[in-house]
Amino acid sequence: MTTAKVGEYLVGLLAENGVDTVFGIPGVHTLDLYRGLAGNRMRHVLTRHEQGAGFAADGYARITGRPGVCFLISGPGVGNALTAIGQAYSDSVPMLVISSVCATDTLRKGRGVLHEVTDQRAMTAPVTAFSATALNAADLRDHLRQAFAQFAAGRPRPVHIEVPTDVLAAPTGLRPESFGEAPALPGPHPGAVEAAAAMLRRAKRPVLIAGGGAAGASEAVRRIAEAAGALVVTTIAAKGLLPDAHPAHLGATLQWAPVRELVGGADVVLAAGTELAETDLYVDTLPLGGELIRIDIDPAKLADRYRATLPILGDARLALEAIAERLGASEVSASWASEGAAAKRRGLAMLGGKAQAHADVLLAVRRALPADGAIFSDMTQIAYTGNAVFPVDRTRSWFHPCGYGTLGYALPAAIGGKIAAPDRPVAALAGDFGFQFTLPELATAVEEQLTLPIIVWNNDRLGQILDDMVAGGIAEVGVRARNPDFIALAKAYGAQGVRARSLAAVEAAVGDALRREGPTLIEVHEGDFGGA
Repeated sequence: MTTAKVGEYLVGLLAENGVDTVFGIPGVHTLDLYRGLAGNRMRHVLTRHEQGAGFAADGYARITGRPGVCFLISGPGVGNALTAIGQAYSDSVPMLVISSVCATDTLRKGRGVLHEVTDQRAMTAPVTAFSATALNAADLRDHLRQAFAQFAAGRPRPVHIEVPTDVLAAPTGLRPESFGEAPALPGPHPGAVEAAAAMLRRAKRPVLIAGGGAAGASEAVRRIAEAAGALVVTTIAAKGLLPDAHPAHLGATLQWAPVRELVGGADVVLAAGTELAETDLYVDTLPLGGELIRIDIDPAKLADRYRATLPILGDARLALEAIAERLGASEVSASWASEGAAAKRRGLAMLGGKAQAHADVLLAVRRALPADGAIFSDMTQIAYTGNAVFPVDRTRSWFHPCGYGTLGYALPAAIGGKIAAPDRPVAALAGDFGFQFTLPELATAVEEQLTLPIIVWNNDRLGQILDDMVAGGIAEVGVRARNPDFIALAKAYGAQGVRARSLAAVEAAVGDALRREGPTLIEVHEGDFGGA
């Protein structure tokens, strides 16, 4: 019988189950994983930091809907990636984290071996759907099967599987295999679907709030909105679910007080595939005065502080499609639609001078970016504005690190997104400070020759924190830092660099970057746009 090392077998299992790309950095404890990669068709992308590997896997997963995969060394490698794993966990992103761990005979014995951690799984357990140790090849196969089932039919979240170094190097006679057809998504109970349709038929002021779990249900959402006369609001994760021009669509605007007030006045709210989280609302709670229909694949969401009048357990897309089928045709309430439009206008009118400068720059980017373009944004004020105002007409086009709210996300996530979807235009949008968290990944983008505009909004400070200090009457501390020469820095890495000093220059720079092989850093300074 032909034998291979378990590390090679692991890579073969991933390939047999549709994995075509992994992100990581080889280390002394993962050599046998890389032995498997050397003879496999799978693409390996060398990042400059394990956090970058995690963010790149996240970006790959968000743009494709398939799990992103990263290989990490034990101890510091896993520790470095925890921020990225936490971001994927909070935003329900499927990520498969494969790491080494110390040899079996040293586990939890405190011998001081290289990369030793008292309990590595205890590090990852709070930010994964599950974390498991594979003590042999059969263990590994079973844990991977469980992981792919979780990605397919459960709430998508990261999974961590660690393999001791001696197990990775051990021989196995097992052959890589496909786990077969993924388990079916759970559908809604027919009685609950009929009850939801009846509530929507009776409603005079219905609102549909769609989250990331409903991102694949664009057609069903449109049909429900038009049949029930419902207004549609999305979370940031479902941005683009309906075209911005659709009269029922208010966009990802729950952060705007007039829109939250409108939701509070609805007689029926249908919330599908959303946590209704603080990071969706930009405030702690959402006022709900009417009946609440709640659809979620996670039973815990059906009984949290937004307790549903009608809970529906199941996949949001399947449930919305079933409800759309049950609804008959009816006239859209012109007065309710006009109230929605008025709430959106009031929200736009409340943008201050700085946010208006953001909006102007974002629209210049939009003009340059083709309709199917995608943007990966960072935790930065221009992206907070963009969450509401950047126009997209399809989901999986605007990606923001909502739940965990980490800095440094945009660049490596955009790298992962571009590698996953090479034919789609992809851009990164970061602030000057957050960009520097993962700046070395610029070398990865150069090495991979990725056509990637990287827009850096530079205000020479931690703008949001400074504003919050001023609002709170706190003396300014630690919010201004000396920035490097970003253009020179880009060129040092082998990338293009340009400063865009006008809206026309922003549009031209993004357009030029999309026609150039290799990444382009586009510095946009707040002072050039009246936002300082």
